[in-house]
Amino acid sequence: MGEWPLWKLRPAALCYVLLVQFAAALTIYVVVVTTDPPTGWELYRFGMLALTGGAVIIGTSLSIQLREGVRRNPWTIHICYLVAGLLLLPPNLLVLLLLGPALHGVLDVREEPHRWMFINAATVLATFAARLVLGWHTPRWTLLALLASCTVLLLLRAVLVSVGLWLRSPQASRSEILGDPIDVLLGVVAVSLGALLAVAVQYDPVSALLAAPPMALLDLAGQLPQWRRSAQRDAKTGLMNAVHWEKFARTELVRARSRKAPVSVLLLDLDHFKRVNDELGHLAGDAALASVALMLRGSVRKGDLVGRFGGEEFVVLLPETDTAAAWEVAHRIRRSTAALSVPARDTAGVTHELDNLTISIGVACTGTLGYELGDLLVAADAALLAAKAGGRNAVSMA
Repeated sequence: MGEWPLWKLRPAALCYVLLVQFAAALTIYVVVVTTDPPTGWELYRFGMLALTGGAVIIGTSLSIQLREGVRRNPWTIHICYLVAGLLLLPPNLLVLLLLGPALHGVLDVREEPHRWMFINAATVLATFAARLVLGWHTPRWTLLALLASCTVLLLLRAVLVSVGLWLRSPQASRSEILGDPIDVLLGVVAVSLGALLAVAVQYDPVSALLAAPPMALLDLAGQLPQWRRSAQRDAKTGLMNAVHWEKFARTELVRARSRKAPVSVLLLDLDHFKRVNDELGHLAGDAALASVALMLRGSVRKGDLVGRFGGEEFVVLLPETDTAAAWEVAHRIRRSTAALSVPARDTAGVTHELDNLTISIGVACTGTLGYELGDLLVAADAALLAAKAGGRNAVSMA
């Protein structure tokens, strides 16, 4: 148990996660012991909703596994049948309906089970808070009550999860904590589909099965941000890959040319990096690359473009940055790299501290080279080679 990732969380994050999970468990206990047994008609409705949700969960999970893809949190599926359950079922059957996310946890590989359990706990609390707004014993079938209830469901779940992610990684980006903008639209579509599902099941529970294809399609749309990031980001560092970086860099250079604004390009290469891979193994090398990437993001401004060109080579585009400012940024990065201490394990499992990393940097600016990306990269590469030839751990200006 001491090796569980849960215990490696920051103290504030650990306390928060445990508190949310305890509150969810206590809520479930109170609901189960205080709610009257369901009627046969309520069980029939529950069965149809559970069958529909289960079929979509199993089908989409198998589809992801057959494609050997990485699945994003399939929360939109759960929102659909939970909204229907809010309108149709007693609270104790809602507890059973909340086992749907647990089914996903069994079918999908989870590298961090504690994170999945925490998100499920947040969903439990948000669901029963929404039920309170809608009407605990007898849900109110009015547009205003439904809008208020669904708003509580989506917002409370988002807030609970976002606070946990922020406490876990305060340095994480806004998108990593709050999610993608498309999630808001997907949430609205999910609650709308859930309400339509409730109306259909109210009159004919078997009609719930007709909602399976739209729910699967909504889950497919929910995976789009994951696929987009996979196409745009380097898997080992999370930085822009070369193709995506060049696309944004060209756009930024066109914009800068129209304003005659200075732009600088830094080409960076870790010194003697092959030794890390050869002596400690590629996993240690990957840990070093990830740490350097994190350092780079923290060493530049929010609007600067940081990418990985492959191997141990990185690239940074600095808008509104002249030669003198680029020189200062490059030296700041060089000093920050030398100050890194990266914990990594070798092929035998022994932990080492990589504290001798250095980096060489070539700098090219539009003031002398113009606004063509190819010209800037060629010049920066030549400057990088000069920095290497001069002894490494250096900055050279084109």
